Amino acid sequence: MSLKKQTDYLRKRGILLGTRMKEGRKIHIYMLTNLFVEVTFANDNPDDSAENIYTLTGLKNLNEYLEKEFRASF
Repeated sequence: MSLKKQTDYLRKRGILLGTRMKEGRKIHIYMLTNLFVEVTFANDNPDDSAENIYTLTGLKNLNEYLEKEFRASF
């Protein structure tokens, strides 16, 4: 599936959990059932096209990933 189709599906079916900052950029975190998706949008605007999508399966993997990212920021 193309990046645009993935983003369109995510906007329709996903639940926005929140945002976080990484290297001065806003990253939006969505949930689709047991799939968690981080999206970086052009101009940090969720109405613009997606630049990057990163997926994780399961809450445990999401927590481990975010903890690792948090530690790496210091």
